[in-house]
Amino acid sequence: MNASAASAGRPVGPPVDTSPARRPERVMLAGRFARLEKLDAGRDSAALWEGFKGRDDLWTYSSQGPFGGADLFQKWLEERAALADPYYFTIFDTGGRALGVTTLMEIRPAMRVVEVGHIVYAPALQRTPVATEAQYLLARHIFETLGYRRYEWKCDSLNAASRRAAERFGFTPEGIFRQHMIIKGRSRDTAWFSMLDREWPRARTAFEQWLAPENFDGEGKQRRTLEEIRNSIT
Repeated sequence: MNASAASAGRPVGPPVDTSPARRPERVMLAGRFARLEKLDAGRDSAALWEGFKGRDDLWTYSSQGPFGGADLFQKWLEERAALADPYYFTIFDTGGRALGVTTLMEIRPAMRVVEVGHIVYAPALQRTPVATEAQYLLARHIFETLGYRRYEWKCDSLNAASRRAAERFGFTPEGIFRQHMIIKGRSRDTAWFSMLDREWPRARTAFEQWLAPENFDGEGKQRRTLEEIRNSIT
């Protein structure tokens, strides 16, 4: 508490390191199941289109898409790849297949706040260890390498799958922003979630225990859920 606030008898927040976080930059994040690299439209568009085509439902809650063909999709990817915010990553499996995209967005280095968003997964990526590890790798990168103190997840309040995913990964629900946006001509209430730097060590331990080989049986099925593991950590 600074002297003027103390003398006024008014509560203030604790002091923090005001050094800014780093902006995302070209990097490869690799794990046991997944690999993330900066989106490259020329390299990734054909494989991503193969996974996305015919699945207009993937874009239901997105401000973008669906796309009428591969050419339009590639043009959109080229535009996305050129952006600094949102900063797009392509998600690959260990076989090198491009199966989805995710971004870091609403990047505020001075406040050390960043959001994960614009997540689009091909059906082959959904509900797999690759998908979970991709989010682990990204969270580890923003907390431990880039130096952010608040990691946000926001989604349409009607997007039940996204809300479940946020809580599964260890984000804390913070409420609903009513009539927050207009998306594709429709009103959107937005559900907000966050994970803080002080919460990351517990989340990291849970991710790593869930991703460990011993948590999967001979058929590749999980023995313990991510939530079960995290709830067991004190």
